[in-house]
Amino acid sequence: MHIAVIGTGYVGLVSGACLADFGMKVTCVDINEEKIKKLKKGEVPFYEPGLEELVKKNLKAERLFFTTRLDEAVKNSLVIFICVGTPSKPDGSADLSQIKSVALSLAEIIDDYKVIVTKSTVPVGTNRWIKSLIDANKKSNAPVDVISNPEFLREGAAVEDFMHPDRVIIGGESSYAIAIIKDIYRPLYLAETPFIITNLETAELIKYASNAFLATKITFINEIANFCEKVGADVTVVSKGMGLDPRIGPKFLNPGPGFGGSCFPKDVRALIHQGKTSNSPFKLLEAVIEVNEKQKLRAIEKLRELCGDLKGKTIAVLGLSFKPNTSDVRESPALTIIPELLKAGAKVKAYDPAAIEEFKKIVKDKVIYASSPLECVRDTDALLILTEWNEFRFLDLSQIKKLMKTPVLVDMRNIYEPSVLKNLGFKYSGIGRKVIA
Repeated sequence: MHIAVIGTGYVGLVSGACLADFGMKVTCVDINEEKIKKLKKGEVPFYEPGLEELVKKNLKAERLFFTTRLDEAVKNSLVIFICVGTPSKPDGSADLSQIKSVALSLAEIIDDYKVIVTKSTVPVGTNRWIKSLIDANKKSNAPVDVISNPEFLREGAAVEDFMHPDRVIIGGESSYAIAIIKDIYRPLYLAETPFIITNLETAELIKYASNAFLATKITFINEIANFCEKVGADVTVVSKGMGLDPRIGPKFLNPGPGFGGSCFPKDVRALIHQGKTSNSPFKLLEAVIEVNEKQKLRAIEKLRELCGDLKGKTIAVLGLSFKPNTSDVRESPALTIIPELLKAGAKVKAYDPAAIEEFKKIVKDKVIYASSPLECVRDTDALLILTEWNEFRFLDLSQIKKLMKTPVLVDMRNIYEPSVLKNLGFKYSGIGRKVIA
């Protein structure tokens, strides 16, 4: 089967490479000529474990192709996956301009039966709108079916998530189109992956509801962590005790500096906006966004508690990506925290294993970028850990203490035990744990 994938971001490139690995002939399309040139050489434009190897493997096997020619990709394909961005507008709604552009372009090109599959995260009702746009503007009488097939790919584990998903959601009205999509995912069906077949609106909402719930769970444990600090409880033990209840589960119960990334903030805001326009407001989710923004500033409060006035202080920051194993800095807590440190008159040195170049595009040269954790902490007044990269879990703390002006560590991911830091002579503050000063 020949498949076209429109968009070569996280979702499009991972989906295209993995479908090619299933044995499909996949052509990925993007308007960015420079990106396509690099992808043809097997160069992946962002960090995602295992993806570059998968791209090179399927390029060599001549199952994966890249082009800027949408018309060629579409004419040779039965199924077309839409994987373009749907960023937030200032009012929180999803910007569907890229979706609209793709739909109108497809209307110009399609001249025989096609199945259009939306993997982009879109508001409820979007897939019907896509079909109506194509039907109203297409140049031929060729029939088109639209399927909603939302993605559930975690950055940093996207290839694994595609190959071994928790579930596959297929929303549509044409039994023929649904059968085609089930055939594409046959390797997953044979591996007994749960399939949910439903209508378009339900499929669209499953994605939003899932992300909104996980964002709420993170926000809840962050509020519990803040309360723990007031009453002398330890949030790590509270989380463990909660997570052992199978109705709750342990995942997403790790407190931190607030959620970020390309999905949770955007999707929660979009659901809030659609709730308002549908006269069914999400008051809980409005609070989730408000609390999450405040949580990012807890890092500044903790630094002030241990360091006093931050003016003239040099702060080392480890972790710029919103989570480990990705170079993505979209909505990263670091993008809120570091500008606040600079505004307070502090100097900032920063290190991240993968995200420095992406962070530089936004913050530029206002920060001193280090090439290693040890270089980052040299001659600093405090160390702030924002992302739980594995290499940050086993730092030589004795050496770090010698390199720092003052041994202050604010651990926004609770990756170190307070007792260990106390024995080494650090002033320490985690999330939802006793402060050692």
